[in-house]
Amino acid sequence: MLLDGMAASHELSFGEAYYPKAIHHALEASVLVLNRLFLAIHIIPVKRAFSLLLREQAEVVSLEEGQYSTYDFATWREVSEYRSRHFRQADDDWIRTVTCEIQVPRVIRLLGYDRIPRQTIKFNRRNIFARDGSLCQYCGKKFSTSELSLDHVVPRTQGGVNSWENIVCACVPCNVRKGGRTPKQANMALIRKPERPKRSPLLNQKLSNHKYQSWHMFLSNAYWDVELG
Repeated sequence: MLLDGMAASHELSFGEAYYPKAIHHALEASVLVLNRLFLAIHIIPVKRAFSLLLREQAEVVSLEEGQYSTYDFATWREVSEYRSRHFRQADDDWIRTVTCEIQVPRVIRLLGYDRIPRQTIKFNRRNIFARDGSLCQYCGKKFSTSELSLDHVVPRTQGGVNSWENIVCACVPCNVRKGGRTPKQANMALIRKPERPKRSPLLNQKLSNHKYQSWHMFLSNAYWDVELG
């Protein structure tokens, strides 16, 4: 939808023939969404952010010399052209179009939405991997997610439940070695006690990346000890 809308309405398209790797990297970035009252409510993909900007449902919020400025899509395009020539930063992401380059915004603000959605931390595989940093909780080694499994600390055969406090990342060898036993029964030790995260593990991963430093101002309140939807 974004590709068609940008090309048809604004004579824009992603120039993959020019910078395929750079464009792919830029499209993998995330954008923080604020409601009309400048309260953070979501984290969304770049394509969705541009779709909202093109439909004039949102504006860009940009950190400039310690202060925030807002831009509609047309103005942001002009600002991007100037920055492209004079102020390119190592952490910036750019989308190449037929006629110019547009900087990927880090934060956008919805113009007609002032509610705060109910937030919950989703108990799922992705968040467990993120909470544990993709480290096997028995041997302490880091693995790709495809090489990790989930282990019940107290096995289900012994009454263990599916919960934050009883599920951990484990590499396949450690999981096989532990089998249907508790860590004590298997003479294995956890590198840390599993707990329910106070803040979204995926959000914590994003905030550790320097490119998302502008998010901190909007995520410092206690309200954000929950997951962004």
